[in-house]
Parts: sequence; C-alpha cells; structure tokens
Amino acid sequence: MKIAVFSTKPYDRQFLAAADADGRHRLVWFDARLSAETAPLAAGCGAVCAFVNDVVDRPVLETLAGLGVRLVALRSAGFNNVDLAAAAALGVAVCRVPAYSPQAVAEHTVALILALNRKIHRAYNRVREGNFALDGLLGFDLAGKTVGVVGTGKIGETVARILAGFGCRLLAHDIAENPACTALGARYVPRDALFAESDVVTLHCPLTPDTRHFVDGALLGRARRGLMLVNTSRGAVIDTRAVIRALKDGTLGSLALDVYEEEADLFFENLSDQVIRDDVFARLLTFPNVLITGHQAFFTREALTEIAETTLANVTAFEDTGRPLHPVSSSQVVAGAAR
Repeated sequence: MKIAVFSTKPYDRQFLAAADADGRHRLVWFDARLSAETAPLAAGCGAVCAFVNDVVDRPVLETLAGLGVRLVALRSAGFNNVDLAAAAALGVAVCRVPAYSPQAVAEHTVALILALNRKIHRAYNRVREGNFALDGLLGFDLAGKTVGVVGTGKIGETVARILAGFGCRLLAHDIAENPACTALGARYVPRDALFAESDVVTLHCPLTPDTRHFVDGALLGRARRGLMLVNTSRGAVIDTRAVIRALKDGTLGSLALDVYEEEADLFFENLSDQVIRDDVFARLLTFPNVLITGHQAFFTREALTEIAETTLANVTAFEDTGRPLHPVSSSQVVAGAAR
C-alpha cells in the first residue's frame, strides 16, 4: 500500500524504512504536518501515517476520504488529535501503536525527577562557566519521599517500579487499579489526597475530555506546598496558566515538562534562530525551577523500532483483512481514561 507519511523527520525515515525491509509498502515522505492545507498531498495513497501534532479533524478527514484514503495509521499511542466520530462516518479506519517500550517514557520521567531535584541542568551550565559554587543547588533524598503516580497503565507501572527501588512511598490514582502497582506497595487514593500527600506527582494519563486540565488551579490549591510536578503524558492534562500562578506563589516547588498544551508550533522544530512567540511558554522558561524537554521521552532506539514495526503491521493487516491490528474507535475516548 502507498502510505503518505506526514511530520517526517530523519529518524522516522530511518526506522520506518527498516521496518519495511521487504518493500511491501511504498512510503512517501512529507516534512509538513498533516492539516487541511497539506491533506491533498496524500492523493494516490491508501493510507496516511500521522504523528501527535498532526491535525486529523473532520475537514482533513473529508479531504482524505475524498482522495481515497482508507486508513489513518498513527505512529503514537495517543489519538486525541483525531476526530474519531468523523472518521467512522466517512469510513476511514484509524489505528495506533498502543504500547512501545514503556521503559523509554518511564526512564525519561525519572531522569527529569532526578535532574530537577539535584539541579543538574543548572549545575552543568555553572561548571562550563567556571562557577563551582553550590548555593542554589540543594536537593533532597528521594528515599522515603512520597511520590504520586497518576495513571497506572504500563508506563505508570514502570515508573512506580523504578521509584520503589529508590525507596519511595507510592500513591496512585486511576479509574482502575493495577495489581502490579499494589504489589509494589502503591496505595490508591482520590486525586485530592494524592496531591495533598505527595512530595512528587508524575502524570501518565491520556488526554480525554475528562483529563483535560486535570491539574487546575483548584487542585493545586489543595496540593502539598513545594510539590514537584512532572508531566510526560499530554500537555493539556495540566492548565499551564494555573501552573505558572502556582510557581509564582510557591505552591509548586518545581516543574518538569516533556509536553506542553500548545506545543504543536514549537516542538520537533529547530527554532533557535527565532523569537518564541508563545508568551506562556516563554514565561515558563524564566523560572529557574522549571525543566523542559521537547517531547523526547519516547525517543529511544527500542521505542522507535517498536513504533515503526507496529505502524506498518497495522497497515499490512488492514490491507490483508480490512482491519488493522490496533484499531481506535470513538468508544475508546472514555475507556482510554483508565490508562
């Protein structure tokens, strides 16, 4: 099948081409993001391959369906950027990569916790400038601290397992309990209790209508003062403006982000020679107790290999049977909140 691959980076070409070693599919690469303006580029293709910041709304889907595209293959686990009801009405199947090396995201999460706590990013810059003073670099022992894990699917479970090894006390919150987490000693509690009792909270839930701005001003007002908040899930799970207010008044002691709710015009691009026009994001960058990475938690060889292989396996199955291996339907929007 001919596949239009949008939001292509060099690593996408490398890993998808390797996954298609037998040459069964014809991959057509587009650097541009999928949008209403770029959707016509998929002419002649039976499938499009989209990433997290591609727009797959009704107008885009109508264009794709009109071109004969029958499948949207997401090379991601999240599907909040797709209008699933429109896809179903237009007869366009949607599939995803439900799991790809949970270790990749979990290990990056713990790396952010450690770097933010011990101010590794600040220390690195100081040493390069010949400044070896320790003032302002004081951290805390993770051992014995309470860490709240919101979303205990495969990634959250892996984070819990790593932090249990540090000797942390674990709290958890999800709509369904994971026995593997309770076996690690995690105690499931309501959202408010988790934020009130935790020294560190790490977010691993999908973006659904129920989880949009899950972390808002009201919740932060009930949080333990000085809380460290880490988000490697989806940007809009937190209300960024509320988080900035909490940083200013000291409610939040520190913040680590690998995602941002308005990241589509920022992340995955080299903007080093441009002015950042997003004033909210620019404000975040002014805080010394904020650490941001550009949606790279998934970015390991193992994860990219799994993403590429599963994406093409979805397309192959659809071509052979009319159904991808990992379909996404509108009913999963609510059910997905569990993970």
